[in-house]
Amino acid sequence: MKGNFIGGAWVAGARALPNVNPSDTRDLIDHYAQADAAQARHAVDAAAQALPAWSATSPQQRFDVLDQVGGELLARREALGDLLAREEGKTLPEAIGEVVRAGQVFKFFAGEALRLSGESLASVRPGVTVDITREPIGVVALITPWNFPIAIPAWKIAPALAFGNTVVFKPAELVPGSAWALAEILSRSGLPAGAFNLLMGRGAEVGPALVDDPRVAGLSFTGSTATGRSLAQACAARGAKFQLEMGGKNPLVVLDDADLELATHCAVQGAFFSTGQRCTASSRLIVTQGVHDRFVDRLVTRLRSLTVGDARSPGTDLGPVVDERQLDTDLGHIRDAQAQGARLAFGGQPMARDARGHPGFYLQPALFTETDNTMRISREEVFGPVANVIRVRDYDEALAVANDTPFGLSSGVCTTSLKHASHFKRHAQAGMVMVNLPTAGVDYHVPFGGRKASSMGAREQGRYAAEFFTAVKTSYTFA
Repeated sequence: MKGNFIGGAWVAGARALPNVNPSDTRDLIDHYAQADAAQARHAVDAAAQALPAWSATSPQQRFDVLDQVGGELLARREALGDLLAREEGKTLPEAIGEVVRAGQVFKFFAGEALRLSGESLASVRPGVTVDITREPIGVVALITPWNFPIAIPAWKIAPALAFGNTVVFKPAELVPGSAWALAEILSRSGLPAGAFNLLMGRGAEVGPALVDDPRVAGLSFTGSTATGRSLAQACAARGAKFQLEMGGKNPLVVLDDADLELATHCAVQGAFFSTGQRCTASSRLIVTQGVHDRFVDRLVTRLRSLTVGDARSPGTDLGPVVDERQLDTDLGHIRDAQAQGARLAFGGQPMARDARGHPGFYLQPALFTETDNTMRISREEVFGPVANVIRVRDYDEALAVANDTPFGLSSGVCTTSLKHASHFKRHAQAGMVMVNLPTAGVDYHVPFGGRKASSMGAREQGRYAAEFFTAVKTSYTFA
């Protein structure tokens, strides 16, 4: 059994849970400790005790720690990517790419530890100077989802430590292996005991112990909208900072003048790769009537060519859904869409085994046509390889439909018109806009986040991460 990491030591949990490979349910990866509320309080104790020393370290010390972690992630990309693909189900090339991104994130924030700057201004009063500086906010709790089990932890942990905070990290229960591997690297990085703590366990049990603890100054959460809203209420009640990245129902608009080969590529990559299990997935494909039929034909042809199978097998395009519960959720959305009159143009069938005979949670990618924006399939996040096409008259209707959603994370358009591309970038109600690119796929050195029900609080990644993980101090001096 692999334990939690608290106060610089590996400790057993109240119980242990098995970690099963969704590509082959006969494959048991390992057993991982599950913390309870008491152990969560112990982790906060350790982080609070480590805070004075870690927050006082020099930028060079923090750079050295984060740069070492980033270097080891990059050096071990193949092995760590294999573990990630084995436990989460994304294909091996995608998994290796995710580990690379995690390494790059740590190295970027190693540099940010050195680049954190302030301002010195003249006061409006004679003889007074004003200094504006940033300081760590304190102990931070980081709660991450299962779909990016090493990249999302990296882009929360790295800035938290870079700016002098101490960390209690709770990963999703479905993907403890990647979290444990990252924690093991951090345990050898030169961090003082308690500066980083790994707390695996059920969110319902561990989460309240973290959120309600007055010593936790901030919470960064990525997950469902419902959970995020409840966490926001709990943090607001006691004045703690919070940063929430939640759901998405992202549109990809395809206009009459689009390059259809490129648009098909954007749709397949954005909607179906990573088995559609991305908050930035383009699950609504909004297509103008002049190219609708040709686009659907091309898309169905491309979907027919995709291989669904074991995430680590060569030639696999789409791995399994992460677990049985998610598979049941996806199938429920498919049945509901059909009941509401949507036409299943392709796929949507569960597969008990892949072509190699591996038992797993496999689902053919599903594409619906004859849908409108009032259907449940157009309103709610499925979080699986399921997309629907909405036919519209023209650009104006496409933009209106794209914005007609409670979410606002990512929004895309495929067009060769500079006029429409420029207008869409300005008027799409989303935190991120893609022109002739998939809605999923972002850089690590620029801000990530959305609007409306998709995000609350400061942006993640890039230099904007300092907005959440630091507090601004204004100091006046008379001399």
